[in-house]
Amino acid sequence: MDNRDTLLANRLSAVKPSPSMAAKARVDALRAAGRKIIDFTIGEPDFATPAHIVAAGVDALQSGHTRYTGSTGTPALRAAIAAKLERENGLKYGADDIVVGNGAKHIIYSAFAATLNDGDEVIIPTPYWVSYPDMAAINGGVPVIVHCDASSGFKLTAAALESAITPRTRWLVLNTPNNPSGAVYTADELRAICAVLLRHPQVWLMTDEIYEHFVYGGARHVSPLQVEPALAARTLVVNGVSKAYAMTGWRIGYGAGPRVLMKALALLMSQSTTCPNAMSQAAAVTALSGPQQCVQEGRDLFSSRRDRIVALINAIPGLSCLPPDGAFYVFVDVAGLVGKHTQQGAALGNDVDVMMYFLEQAGVATIDGASYGQPSYLRMSFATSIEQIESGCQQLRDAVSQLTPK
Repeated sequence: MDNRDTLLANRLSAVKPSPSMAAKARVDALRAAGRKIIDFTIGEPDFATPAHIVAAGVDALQSGHTRYTGSTGTPALRAAIAAKLERENGLKYGADDIVVGNGAKHIIYSAFAATLNDGDEVIIPTPYWVSYPDMAAINGGVPVIVHCDASSGFKLTAAALESAITPRTRWLVLNTPNNPSGAVYTADELRAICAVLLRHPQVWLMTDEIYEHFVYGGARHVSPLQVEPALAARTLVVNGVSKAYAMTGWRIGYGAGPRVLMKALALLMSQSTTCPNAMSQAAAVTALSGPQQCVQEGRDLFSSRRDRIVALINAIPGLSCLPPDGAFYVFVDVAGLVGKHTQQGAALGNDVDVMMYFLEQAGVATIDGASYGQPSYLRMSFATSIEQIESGCQQLRDAVSQLTPK
């Protein structure tokens, strides 16, 4: 037997590479080959980290913030997070109820590692952020995928949740505002979901609220614990500074929850990453505690882009999308193109084929809906300029016009 066959852990066979990172690599390779690509795969704000936050990071470096911190984050940052959660979300946490990680993804992964035994089930509604199922699987969990469609606004219903729960259920993962659909749960919808959870004390709630500040029109972000505080003893609130403050590369996320879980996360981090980097933590304190006008400006910018891309997509025959209530993505229904043929005679059999056709023929990069558990859709980010949105949609329209009927 080849030693290479026995080197790697069996659990890796259940894990797929991140589609978002794969899409970025594909775009980078095409650009390196000289192709001009309009990139709608971007999962981060396209504007710079606000200057006052950058200045805080620079000052931290110059002031000697270059050493280890505590595994759970600096006292200053955990205090700033506690103040933010109370000020913006009405949630009261002490510093010992908060753990800072290297991005929100780090918090989610660590929570699964700390709580899942082999065979424990994690309920994940579709469409889901691509990493949830794989992070559960690599830690011995069984992803239980609950399919939600456009008829429910891509939201989990109380009835669907009730049907999915078994004695092995350990977590429900709820992402609002949602990546990729932009769905935002209302207080009433959350209240109904929480009522189900109250009847099943073995089920913990993980609420990923990283896009909370990007909501549009009449939508409002509500944290589940705002409507059902009784679940606080088994809820992990996940958030970070990456999206709201355009700080994706600074890698600061955080979790707030029961002390027993926070201690477990601290233990894992002490034996893995040791701590988040000190300079980024200092900058995050300024982000959370300083002027918030930059967040409003980002929301207003994304709102105008949302309106434009929705109008343009819905004007292309065979494509349609609902206006997203939050985040910075449109989730485009491409079922109207499946079965059509390219000029070379190839049939578009599914959303992956459509994605590749748009990339090769139109020079427009998107991500297939199957990667989010929702085939026949594409995710397109509007975290890019109006000029790119208009050019990209025109190139999509031209590519669609070249398809022949089913």
